[in-house]
Amino acid sequence: MRRYSAFAIAREALRHHTGWERAWRSPEPKKRYNVIVIGAGGHGLATAYYLGKNYGIRDIAVLEKGWLGGGNTGRNTTIIRSNYLQDPSAAIYEKSRSLYETFSQDLNYNAMFSPRGVMMLAQTQHEIRGYQRTAHANVLQGVQTEFISPERVKEIVPIINVGGPRYPVLGALWQPRAGSARHDAIAWGYARACSGMGMDIIQKCEVTGVRSEGGVVTGVNTSKGDIDCEKLAIVVAGHSGHLAGMAGFRLPIESVALQALVSEPIKPCMDCVVMANTVHGYMSQSDKGEMVIGGGADGYNNYTQRGSFHHIEETIRALVETFPMISRLKMMRMWGGIVDMTGDRSPIISKTPLGNIFINCGWGTGGFKSIPGSGWAMAELVAKGEPGPLAAEFGLDRFKEGRFIDESVAAGVAH
Repeated sequence: MRRYSAFAIAREALRHHTGWERAWRSPEPKKRYNVIVIGAGGHGLATAYYLGKNYGIRDIAVLEKGWLGGGNTGRNTTIIRSNYLQDPSAAIYEKSRSLYETFSQDLNYNAMFSPRGVMMLAQTQHEIRGYQRTAHANVLQGVQTEFISPERVKEIVPIINVGGPRYPVLGALWQPRAGSARHDAIAWGYARACSGMGMDIIQKCEVTGVRSEGGVVTGVNTSKGDIDCEKLAIVVAGHSGHLAGMAGFRLPIESVALQALVSEPIKPCMDCVVMANTVHGYMSQSDKGEMVIGGGADGYNNYTQRGSFHHIEETIRALVETFPMISRLKMMRMWGGIVDMTGDRSPIISKTPLGNIFINCGWGTGGFKSIPGSGWAMAELVAKGEPGPLAAEFGLDRFKEGRFIDESVAAGVAH
């Protein structure tokens, strides 16, 4: 795999860019692999990458029924933060945030990581108490956050209206080292690195069945033929319940759509991410100048990947009071993604009732920010057969035992 650099760009410019090689191979599947990862989104590709990098396991196939990064990885709003309340959540999200900081150097691929900061507004007395509690917990967890005053909020985000008539800004939980990254680049960077290690990324390859013998997985049936494996990792977000059903077990998750939109591009006016739980919306500005806007998930189960006008209207109406200037903007495009929600709004990284099948799901609306940490933890689980410190609390058995990791409020709009 040829290394990307400024010298390579200059060299190819002189050769009219005729020497660039494909970023990743598109091979036909082999009959057998050591590990099959179902899902070529960020989490699946990160799992494969860290299996290769950390454990030397490279006989891997990553199967994708559509195209690489075409699911939630390419349909999110790129928020990265780790200011969660519960210790297990803060640990895995902070691991992920730290891996994002070095992603471009580690994988030789520009992820456009921007530690611009994430601000979570407190617009009620209840939110003040909740975010102050989270700030104290973050101090103990080693996560750099602070609760800031309305004056400091206005200083960081001049376009905000802190004195709204219904929901004035009373403060905010501020994480200065949080931010955003280019979502497509994360998938492409991991795919390129996996291919460079000899792994097979097989697109347009739908899994239609899971085969087992004696309670242990033996392989999968796909639209490109049967493929045998020793271990199977299911990392398919909103379709996790469907794949689990093929393997013969059920998951405590439900799938719903999450919608977002972007405005027409405008001049730079906001250089951080702002989330507002009370009015139920969040906003940031992309490098292209678009205002990236989103809100909560749909209130009913569905598998749609498109937006709906009534939901967009609710989100915009809520945000206009806090950001009056957006009332004059035109919407450029809208979209939806399928998110997998658990009852406690925390993920599942776990062994399953079928031997040598491991599952990573339940990230809900916070999947993008967790990609590197999720892949790191899942790779350890698959390689060793037992969860490591990052994944230990996120097993399926917690739902039987009542050990919930409740992030339904601390998540703030669940993002």
